[in-house]
Amino acid sequence: MSFDRREALGTVLAGGLALSIPARAAGQALAPATAPGESWRRGFDNQRIPDLGNGYFLNPLMSGDHPDPTILKDGSDYYMTFSTFDSYPGLVIWHSRDLINWRPVTATLTRNIGSVWAPELTKHNGRYFLYIPTKQTAAPGSRTTSWVIWADRIKGPWSDPVDLDLPSHIDPGHAVGEDGSRWLFLSGGDRVRLSADGLSRVGEPEHVYDPWRYPKDWIVEGFAPEGPKITRRGDYFYLITAVGGTAGPPTGHMVIAARSKSINGPWENHPGNPLVRTVSASEKWWSRGHATLVEAPDGSWWSVYHGFENGFWTLGRQTLLDPVEWTSDGWFRMRGGDLSRPIRKPGGGTPVRHGQQLSDDFAKLAIGSKWNFFKPAPDEASRARVADKALILKARGKAPSDSSPLLLIAGDQAYRFEADIEIAAGGTAGLILFYDDKLYAGLGFDEQRFVTHQYGIERGRPTNPHGRRMRIRVTNNRHIVTFDTSGDGGKTWLRFDRGMEVSGYHHNVRGGFLMLRPGLYSAGAGEARFRDFRFRAL
Repeated sequence: MSFDRREALGTVLAGGLALSIPARAAGQALAPATAPGESWRRGFDNQRIPDLGNGYFLNPLMSGDHPDPTILKDGSDYYMTFSTFDSYPGLVIWHSRDLINWRPVTATLTRNIGSVWAPELTKHNGRYFLYIPTKQTAAPGSRTTSWVIWADRIKGPWSDPVDLDLPSHIDPGHAVGEDGSRWLFLSGGDRVRLSADGLSRVGEPEHVYDPWRYPKDWIVEGFAPEGPKITRRGDYFYLITAVGGTAGPPTGHMVIAARSKSINGPWENHPGNPLVRTVSASEKWWSRGHATLVEAPDGSWWSVYHGFENGFWTLGRQTLLDPVEWTSDGWFRMRGGDLSRPIRKPGGGTPVRHGQQLSDDFAKLAIGSKWNFFKPAPDEASRARVADKALILKARGKAPSDSSPLLLIAGDQAYRFEADIEIAAGGTAGLILFYDDKLYAGLGFDEQRFVTHQYGIERGRPTNPHGRRMRIRVTNNRHIVTFDTSGDGGKTWLRFDRGMEVSGYHHNVRGGFLMLRPGLYSAGAGEARFRDFRFRAL
């Protein structure tokens, strides 16, 4: 049985409420209902962070576009990465020692092999592996398949991708059987055996599991069984799967589970399925699914999965953390409810400072860990360099659509970013809010005129009074976008008279599973110099 997530987009069922598991004894405690005005703490650049500093945390665990989380417990360390689609360098590894606070380590994938979907990070016999499904794009050598890369140290160097020749499946989940055999569980309830070194497959995929089916009157995007993750605990292998579609209706995506005493089955479906599901459009987090179990430093159990923030689909699918309770019958349940309230943190571990600074003085080139190219050509990295605290970006294309802009992940509902920009004769450059090459907004300029970008179209071209150098500021205040320009380095600002509204720049309008990302571009001729990039969440 094969499955392509995109094939699910046309299947829509109707109506219904989720089944529930009877309440059991308390495990991880929820805080009292969120008080008026209670919100996140703030970290780098005033960005929201989950750790409230009082023994509780507030979701999202990873704000902004961090979908399909794959998490690895490696002794007292935790590592996590996410789908990065058309952004390269991609598959940034994040590190934590307490499961709540995370910092980036390295980008593992530098060669454009296609649009990167839900990966799997694992460790076996002292070696780290990343299994990577891709969809073919226009990039040379890209394929619809799954690949593997490996490293002996989490910081790398990581190997060149090895093609596993799996064109009909996505979302590989690594598992080791009771006899030491290695497997990838795949979309659609299938699996394939791996060689002992994990670098090739043995034989063809086989169908081994028929996922639990929800009632036919539930409102979903499609059946779409995907994201299989295997956890071995005690006498059982636990198989967690996502069904119901990834986006679309907020009540579609859900988490189900099954178990078996052998990696070869048979698989017994959880009597409380679905374990997680958004049941109302009034909930804080929509379309929740794609879960993995993980043990915290204090021995408690948790689940990471993703969801859309109600009203902010533009931020993409964000990573959420849900407490898990094991029950006397050998099953488990999720205890976080709709995840709108603070939850008591797991104990143990040592926190790091969460997140990273997005403001950049360009003293060094932070491509990969911070900045990513969109759909880069093989020579894209050669376009960028830093000198004298300036990012120098060689022009490409005529507009953001064909210039492979440099982008950031910003996870706040409102923020402002600005930079000093200097262009060469014949050049065009600016700041943008970019979903993909067909849908973006922003403000750029050449030496004579401004150019506005809206709906992925180059529109108004009013006179530019500043010449070839100016400072531009973009404010995205909960989807209301304004632009300001300055000819004196930001001492005085002039409001640009063409504001925008961008709440529809998201997956349910455009597709693609992406987010609206702040960034910069250089097009036309010559090089553009970007200095003193400043970001602040509002």
